[in-house]
Amino acid sequence: MLPHVYRVTKYDPADRDERGHYVGGEDSMSDHGPVEAAYLAAVAAFAHDAGVERLDIREPEVAGLANFGLEAPVDGYGLAGLFPPDLSGYHDGAQVPVTVGLELVRAMLRDNGAWCRLEVEDRFFVHVGYDQYVYVGSVVPCERAQALARELGLFPERIGASPYEPEPESGEQRLADDDFWAAVSLELLREGALLLQECYVGNASRWHRLTCADIDQVRARLTPRARLTVWPDLSTDLEAVVAAFPEDGLIELLWQDPTGHITSRIGDEEQFAELVALLVHARAAAVIPLTVDDRHPLFAAVLPDTDGVLRARWRTEPTSSE
Repeated sequence: MLPHVYRVTKYDPADRDERGHYVGGEDSMSDHGPVEAAYLAAVAAFAHDAGVERLDIREPEVAGLANFGLEAPVDGYGLAGLFPPDLSGYHDGAQVPVTVGLELVRAMLRDNGAWCRLEVEDRFFVHVGYDQYVYVGSVVPCERAQALARELGLFPERIGASPYEPEPESGEQRLADDDFWAAVSLELLREGALLLQECYVGNASRWHRLTCADIDQVRARLTPRARLTVWPDLSTDLEAVVAAFPEDGLIELLWQDPTGHITSRIGDEEQFAELVALLVHARAAAVIPLTVDDRHPLFAAVLPDTDGVLRARWRTEPTSSE
């Protein structure tokens, strides 16, 4: 934990009640204008005072089924122009210059759909919360940045810790090492094919059909630090797949089109008819349950860095192989 942590907001502390809740008249949405620019200038000043030129992206996410922001997410999650359409370069551990980090802060202030922690280990962090709350941590006091923030009309307040400080998650953290891939390869020899779910950012996955012939090629294309989950293969018996729909609840439907591409869609009982209609040209399909009690993947692990060290903080879900 860093020694100097500040809550930087546009909310005057004089307008807080005895519980610390803001009761003044400031809007809790971004103005997309001078106040937002003040936030970005303040964050840049804190980074400069801390001697930071590049930031690590940690635990990146994109908008999922639930949206708790005041503004609706936008196409591209606010990442367009910062990263390619496939979001390569937007992953846990990716380093970006402060200028890109500031654009990520802008996207988070606007609830565009992207969220991440921005950090330099043991030196600096920026966390963006709801309602235009920004938290900055530094190894140094950043007195110049505090003064600039005040000049810009913001209120930097010293606090003990960011509420978005990463905490140990429940569950295991298994390493996608050679033993993991050997177990997957052995299962492939028995089954012929498997599905690999590559969760490259929070709330987004890519799906790959693994065979003994292509497992090495797929492995080489995976996003750094991705969470991996292995499932049984798709079924060509589409009627049986539809029959496996539960009476109600959320499911994830996967289907493979004639070109071999695998697509997924999440829906509940009110959307089951729409999901079934998506299978009209499918070659094969599968239903993945979303409730914890019903999910039974074969294997799960997290990719280490190229030196073999697991630095990602993601956790894996329980598997039937345990």
